Amino acid sequence: MTDRTEPAKAPPGQRRVLAALALAQFICSFAGSNMNVMINDISKDLDTTVQGVQVAITVFLLVMAALMIPGGKLTDRHGRKRCFVVGLVVYAVGALLSAAAPGLGVLILGNSILEGIGTALLIPPVYILTTLLHPDLTSRARAFGIIMALGGIGAAAGPLIGGLITTGISWRAAFVFQALVIAVIVWLSRRIEDPLPPDPTRSFDTGGAVLSATGLVLVVMGILAADNSIWLMIALIALGVLVLGWFFRSSRAKEQAGQEPLLSLSLFRNRTSNLGLVTQNVQWLLLMGTSFTVAAYLQVVRGYDAIRTGVVFTAATLGLLVTSLSAESLARRRSQRTLIMTGFACSVVGVAVLVGLVGSTSSAWAFVPGLLLIGLGLGVMLTPSVNVVQSAFPEERQGEISGLSRSVSNLGSSFGTAIAGTILVSGLSRGAYAAAMITLAVIGLGGLAAAALLPRGPGGPTPYDTPATAPGAHA
Repeated sequence: MTDRTEPAKAPPGQRRVLAALALAQFICSFAGSNMNVMINDISKDLDTTVQGVQVAITVFLLVMAALMIPGGKLTDRHGRKRCFVVGLVVYAVGALLSAAAPGLGVLILGNSILEGIGTALLIPPVYILTTLLHPDLTSRARAFGIIMALGGIGAAAGPLIGGLITTGISWRAAFVFQALVIAVIVWLSRRIEDPLPPDPTRSFDTGGAVLSATGLVLVVMGILAADNSIWLMIALIALGVLVLGWFFRSSRAKEQAGQEPLLSLSLFRNRTSNLGLVTQNVQWLLLMGTSFTVAAYLQVVRGYDAIRTGVVFTAATLGLLVTSLSAESLARRRSQRTLIMTGFACSVVGVAVLVGLVGSTSSAWAFVPGLLLIGLGLGVMLTPSVNVVQSAFPEERQGEISGLSRSVSNLGSSFGTAIAGTILVSGLSRGAYAAAMITLAVIGLGGLAAAALLPRGPGGPTPYDTPATAPGAHA
C-alpha cells in the first residue's frame, strides 16, 4: 500500500521544478499588464507621450505573438530546458535595461524587444515540460492548476502590484522586481531535467519565421500610425498583408514538397478550431484594450496616480478570479458554446456600463460595476475558448495547435492596445474615451457572433484540454 501511494506525492525536487515553471508564468503575465498603471510616471520621467508608452506596451505583446510559434519550434532543436534558461536570461537583461532606461528607445529595447523575445523562448517550455514531467492526467491537472493560478494572479493583479511598487518606490523598481523574480526562477530551475534529448537535425523554417514576424509587425505598426498619417497606416497594413500572404504561400509550397513549414496550414481546415481562435483573439483584445484605455484615461484625464489606478482595477481582478476558479464546475453544467457566448455578452454589457456611468459621474466608483462585469465575463469564457481549439485536434498535434493558440491570443492583446490606444491618444478627452470603448464593444459583438456559430452540444473538457487551460495562452 505504501509503494502504491508514494508516487502520488510529488518529491521536493519536482515541487521545486513546478515552482520554477509556475513563477515563470506569473512574471510573464505580470509583465503584460503592470505597465498600464505607469503611463504617467514613465511619460514624465522619460519625457515622452502616452502614445510612446502605448507603443512600448504594444510592441512587447506583438513580439511575443510573432515569436511564440518559432520559440516552440526551437525547443525540439535545442532542448526545452536550454530554451527555458536562455529565455529567462534574455528576459532578465531586458528588465534591468528597462529599469535603467534613459529614454523611450532604451525602454522599448529592454521591455518590448528583449523581454518579448525572452517570453517567447521560455513560455513554450513551461507547458511542454509540465506535460512531459507529469505523464498521468491527475498529477498533470494538478500541476497545470498551480500554473493557471499563478498566471491568473500575475495578469489580474499586475496593475495593483505595479501600482504599489511605482507609488512606493518608482516605476523602475517594478522592472528590478521582475529581474529578482527571474533570479529566483533560474535558481529553482537547476533541478530541471529535460525528459527528451534535443534533436539538432530538426529543421527550422527560418524564412517562415522572418516572414510571419515581419507581416505581423507591419500590420500592428500600421494601426499605431493611424494617429499620425492615414496614408502611412494604409501603406503599412497593406504591406503587412502582402508579407503574410507570402508567408502562407511559402508554407503551402513547403508542405506540398514534403518539408516542415513553421506553421502547418492544415491547422486552419477545422471550422470549429477557427471559430475558437477568433473568440480567443477577441477576448484578449477586449481585456488588454479595456485595460489600456481605462488606465490611460484615469491617469491622464482624471489625474490618478499608479496605486489609485491599480485599486480601481481590483474589481476586474476579483471578477476574473471568481469565474476562473469556477471554470471546471461551470464546464460540467454548461456547454463550451454557452459559456463563451455568456462571457461575451457579460463583457459587452460591462463595456456599455463603463461608458454610461463614467460619462455621468466623476466618482471612481463609476468604474467598478463595468470592470467587474468585464472580469466576470472574461473569466467565464477564456478557458472554454482554448478547450474548443485544443479538443478539435488529436494528441499528436497538441503542441502545434498550442503554439498557434498562444500566438493568436497575444496578437489579440496587441490589437487591443493598438486599436483602442490609437483612438484614445488621438484626443484624450471624454469623447475619445467613449469612442475607444464603443469600438471595443463592437468588436466584442463580433466575438459573440463567432461564438454563436460554434457547434452545439456538451463540449466538455477532454484529457487533451488540460495544458491549454492555463493563462499562458496569453503570456
